[in-house]
Amino acid sequence: MNNILVTNEVTKQFGEHIALNKVSLEIPKNSIYGLLGPNGAGKTTLIRIINQIMYPDKGEVYFDGELLQPHHIAMIGYLPEERGLYKSMKVGEQAMYLAQLKGLSSSEAKKRLKYWFQKFEIGDWWNKKVQELSKGMAQKIQFIVTILHEPKLLIFDEPFSGFDPINANIIKDEILLLKENGTSIIFSTHRMESVEELCEYIALIHQSEKILDGKLSDIKKAYKNNIFKVGLEVQNAEVLLKELSDKFHLTSSEINSLENQLDITVQLPTNDSSEMLAYLANKANINQFIETIPSANEIFIQTVQSKDANE
Repeated sequence: MNNILVTNEVTKQFGEHIALNKVSLEIPKNSIYGLLGPNGAGKTTLIRIINQIMYPDKGEVYFDGELLQPHHIAMIGYLPEERGLYKSMKVGEQAMYLAQLKGLSSSEAKKRLKYWFQKFEIGDWWNKKVQELSKGMAQKIQFIVTILHEPKLLIFDEPFSGFDPINANIIKDEILLLKENGTSIIFSTHRMESVEELCEYIALIHQSEKILDGKLSDIKKAYKNNIFKVGLEVQNAEVLLKELSDKFHLTSSEINSLENQLDITVQLPTNDSSEMLAYLANKANINQFIETIPSANEIFIQTVQSKDANE
């Protein structure tokens, strides 16, 4: 079985509102899978169904090849966007309590917590109350208790919220290490730069429906639009720019007269750039010729806007 989680036409409705409409996903084992979508798209509802906080009206969810059952909860770790620590409890006391709820013995929970508190250099937080911690500090505690029982599947909903850049990088490195060690991860976020850095696969949900999914690298290739950034070293940039404007579709241009540099962005009718390269080689020294690949953010916006325009 190559998938840790499969949803088959999962549907959920609240009164007249359809939160999920026949959403089918296949989340490969040992991958980081980005679950994306605008606010209100249905992502949180799907995550709650996977965690059995609620149940679908129609459709099935399979975990590691089996129909999702209550005992699978022990194999899942969930870090929600809205954190759930008890503010008046001491950090160590609460971490022990939550670890034991996940099935760890007292001795094993203490051993694992000691390891993580040392790793994050937060040993002096053990006897502090949660309400004494900053939001980022509390996030770090919740991250620890989410992964402590070493689940097969981790679900992170905006895991970097509240972190400064240094601590965000620490958590990002830990997520990558968890993946390297065999954990499968669902990663829900609005931070597209994090998607670029972490995710191998993505699914985009909009207005309760899945509108895009697959391997991120394949999706980027499919969304390429034959746009190239070109840097040319030339003596008479104005003359060459006029020639290029007449022959090709330029979307932007800039002349740096001090360095005799002409920078252009050109969109070709096909992905075959050989004709343009041959033409430019006879006109100037080519310092740069790079095909632009759309970012996850550009794909997100384009796909959502296209769906809205077609409705």
